[in-house]
Amino acid sequence: MPCSLIDVLQRHREDVDLLRLPAELPGLDALSKVLDRLPDPRRVRGRRYRLGSLLALCLIAVVGGATTLAGIARYAVDASPEVRAKIGLRRAPRATTLGRLLSRLDGDAFDDAVGAWLARHASDPADEEALELAGVAVDGKAVRGSRTGENTAVHLLAAVLHKGQAVLSQRQIAVKSNEIPAFAPLLERLDLRGRVITADAMHTQTGHAEHIAARGGHYILVVKGNQKNLRRQLRHLPWPKVPLQHRTREQGHGRREIRRLKVCTVRPGLLFPHAVQAIEVKRRRSNRKTGKTTIKTIYAVTSLAPEQAGPERLAELIRGHWRVEALHHVRDVTFTEDASRVRTGTAPRAMATIRNLAIGLIRQAGWTNIAAATDHYRSRTDHALQLLDLEA
Repeated sequence: MPCSLIDVLQRHREDVDLLRLPAELPGLDALSKVLDRLPDPRRVRGRRYRLGSLLALCLIAVVGGATTLAGIARYAVDASPEVRAKIGLRRAPRATTLGRLLSRLDGDAFDDAVGAWLARHASDPADEEALELAGVAVDGKAVRGSRTGENTAVHLLAAVLHKGQAVLSQRQIAVKSNEIPAFAPLLERLDLRGRVITADAMHTQTGHAEHIAARGGHYILVVKGNQKNLRRQLRHLPWPKVPLQHRTREQGHGRREIRRLKVCTVRPGLLFPHAVQAIEVKRRRSNRKTGKTTIKTIYAVTSLAPEQAGPERLAELIRGHWRVEALHHVRDVTFTEDASRVRTGTAPRAMATIRNLAIGLIRQAGWTNIAAATDHYRSRTDHALQLLDLEA
């Protein structure tokens, strides 16, 4: 047999062996306390459950694989009285109770509290890699299932650490707008010192570059048709005379890919604020099934000087940006976000925030397979409770 049950169990066991519950850091509040301090949108009279307890229930259920409000409510019903007591619930709340709460929650406050906690938890002073420039990807995602009639789907813009996929900040895009006006508010509460913002061509805006530099950060931004003069300038740089400085070969998902990178120092001279290096990436991709090969050239600019980031590090940061796409894939496939029918008020955004937090916790606990992790936490509630610093 090409694949046996023993092989599957062995691969699952390898993921379980990676389990490392997050270590307590000095000065870091327990996540359960952070959730309990959020502004409560409910009237004081008639409250039956603490806000932090309801949000903790949602998080633990999602960590265990729940994908809907009904699934979270079923998780609460199935949980033992001891587990509910640890969360702070005397009885299991209904799905309608959870839906009303999430639909009225302050989305910005929720995202800011979660992002600040994840940022603090992800920055371990003992980690030597944390002392290097850290990549932060800015990218947007539509929650397609939230579309109602003629209303557009909820669109969220997030800032995500390349390492660990921790969502540090998230903002909802205003109706009849786009991601550009939300860029500065997204980064407003983040400390950009020692961080490199990576983004696609939509965010290659002079105002964005000025904002990042003023906050002490750096950027790597892709250049396409929305910056015609800059793209023309990059295309006419003497690339044939620049030696190849980095090359990678990868294969997976039915294709082979070779990426060649060249870097040209142009200080000053580029038609973009604070840009000191130009980057050319040639990507050759072959489909192993069809045999078709495509070659694409990508240009980018960065404020990082050669002594701050050489070709290898620049290649890592450019490639690391696409980890945000992996995060979106997990939300869609493992947690079925686009199929969700949560549509009322701020509930779609709140559920996205809970999924972001669940993935961040699972990654920080050492898991590489999110599906295997949800299976584990579904059957090991004691481990799930420890993620919130609650003992089972």
